[in-house]
Amino acid sequence: MLRGKSELEHICREMRKDILRMSWSAGDSGMHFGGALSIIEIVCVLYLEVMRWSKDETEKETRGRFILSKGHGVPAVYAVLRQAGVIGAEELDTFKKDETRLPGHPCMDKSLGIEFSSGSLGQGLSLGVGSAIALKRKKNPAKVYVLLGDGECDEGAVWEAAMSAHQYGLNNLVAIVDRNKLQYDGDTEKIMGLGSLEEKWRSFGWEVISIDGHDVERCYSALTYASRKPLAIIADTVKGKGISFMENEMIWHHRKMTKSQEKAAMEELGFAGI
Repeated sequence: MLRGKSELEHICREMRKDILRMSWSAGDSGMHFGGALSIIEIVCVLYLEVMRWSKDETEKETRGRFILSKGHGVPAVYAVLRQAGVIGAEELDTFKKDETRLPGHPCMDKSLGIEFSSGSLGQGLSLGVGSAIALKRKKNPAKVYVLLGDGECDEGAVWEAAMSAHQYGLNNLVAIVDRNKLQYDGDTEKIMGLGSLEEKWRSFGWEVISIDGHDVERCYSALTYASRKPLAIIADTVKGKGISFMENEMIWHHRKMTKSQEKAAMEELGFAGI
């Protein structure tokens, strides 16, 4: 890694702080906290260490392609774009406002490197398959990374895309499943039991790695693994990670914070008085 573990962990805290900052901009409309906080380490390592993202990378043909299929987690992407120098801190204050480049779900924008608009669940992996096929045909060595939610894997289109990836030998495609075990309506296993996601992805012809999705070193090892097949990374995560009163609490899928909750969250992240 370019940066040490402690530096990346500090950046992740900064990203969580910026998510709180964006919540101030969102105001009464609230925001998706839980699913953004659960993917912080993943997108931090992917953008800063694996794709090595910068303002100059957003339109290069050789850039890594990232598709956020669980579009409601986009505050984490905006936070890492700030760390990569693609946007400034002041732009975070435009989150969800009129004419912003930072809406509540991703909107395709080449200047930010947002490859596709997303938010309607179950579609991102199919977009990833198409992108990976196109790159193969162009003999472009770039990889495509698709981040899905575990609740999103209830969608049949996910598994049609998974079959296609194996059929076309897309070893340039990486799917990361945010296995935080909660979705909008509750516990994923009570709503639609997923069983062993590892076994499912293997049965569809993928190579599979299971990791602690909050361990930056494990994220890096998995994201840089050279697979001869499409690669699925099952990331064990905690919804709302980093803010104790949000962790594993379904109500924080989407919500507005009170001033006292904002203060407590900032103090817990080590930013008291901000």
